[in-house]
Amino acid sequence: MITAVLVGLGHRGVGYATYADSHPDELQIVGVAEPDPVRRERYAERFGVSPENCFENAEDLAAAKRFADVAINGTMDEIHVETTVPLLEAGYDVLLEKPIAPDEKQLKILEDAVIRTGQTVVICHVLRYAPFYTAIKQRVDDGEIGDIMHIHTTENVSYHHMAVAFIRGKWNREETNPMLLAKCCHDLDLICWMKSGIQPKKVASFGGRHFFTVDNAPEGSALRCADCSIERECEYSAIRHHVDNGMWPFYALAGESNYERGVEAEEEVIRAYVADSDYGRCVWHCDNDVVDRQSVIVEFEDGCVATHDMVTNSAKGTRRIQITGTKGDIYGDMMDGKFTISKPGAVAGSEAVVEEIQIGLLGDLHGGGDLRLVADFLSVVRGDGGSISTTALSDSINSHLIAYAADVAMREERVVTID
Repeated sequence: MITAVLVGLGHRGVGYATYADSHPDELQIVGVAEPDPVRRERYAERFGVSPENCFENAEDLAAAKRFADVAINGTMDEIHVETTVPLLEAGYDVLLEKPIAPDEKQLKILEDAVIRTGQTVVICHVLRYAPFYTAIKQRVDDGEIGDIMHIHTTENVSYHHMAVAFIRGKWNREETNPMLLAKCCHDLDLICWMKSGIQPKKVASFGGRHFFTVDNAPEGSALRCADCSIERECEYSAIRHHVDNGMWPFYALAGESNYERGVEAEEEVIRAYVADSDYGRCVWHCDNDVVDRQSVIVEFEDGCVATHDMVTNSAKGTRRIQITGTKGDIYGDMMDGKFTISKPGAVAGSEAVVEEIQIGLLGDLHGGGDLRLVADFLSVVRGDGGSISTTALSDSINSHLIAYAADVAMREERVVTID
């Protein structure tokens, strides 16, 4: 049995904690830290946490005598490091939501704290744990396609996810987290995981914000969807997303009292809330400054080249990967749950030998990786060792260094060398 405290009671942290529901013999939630009193009370009751183990923040929790084995840190991105370091110093191993930190300085602070305390930090790069990507990684490690020569990944961010999270929502400003880091650190992590132990050396990048600007606002649009004459014809209508289709409630309604209390709100209440909140703003009249497209090229120290394309405003969200090796290549689409292995034909008249592997979609929005990540983390903490999905913190750090370098390369129009 591993006991855990939850730090930050948002969608991600609480989602990981639900592992305790189905595996009560492995995980028990015994403490919470959350500044919002409504949310704190709700989840203390939800997980049966006693009042003396409820805190307003990570610092207060860390200052108390340690009463659990691990901490699950699901705070907002910009405070990941400042909330994790006290927990490490208090003796907690930490499961930390991604991205680790918005800049290299904070990344170094966390790395130093891990070395100094000797505690374990596992980053929530959940796609590693999705059966789709785990199966691909196993084939690569088994040498089926030889040495990796090139990796290409693509993430298409759906138009509605882009609108709610990265235009209207908490992740719409560079000062909070650059778009590439906030949305695609999963994809960059997959690249570094496939190249585990090999350092990225050079990075180039191109992109920018060209579509979601005031200049592209259609005729008749208003500052808010509730006041807009063309709202019913607009694919970005906040009313359509949150009222008609019930999409992304854990983004748009986070902080709304009924939602925090777990009470199903009436349509009129949701409509009124969205109309007055940031989530009811016109996508062409927001304060967003993150990019709406970006491509990255990475050269590793062994000569392997990797590329990643982040494309927003897609009709549906997708993730694709293609790995080309010296003996063959792998291509897959996570949303289809299928990948193929192709090898040069060794028989006369045969162009290629192709194997098709169907994995299927499992569990959650991350291909079934969320709770598998928790299971692996608990295995590491128990001393049983992790699966191929859990590696040294350095792989996670490398993916962040690529993201930082890519944004510099894009802004300054140059190739950046990673030291």
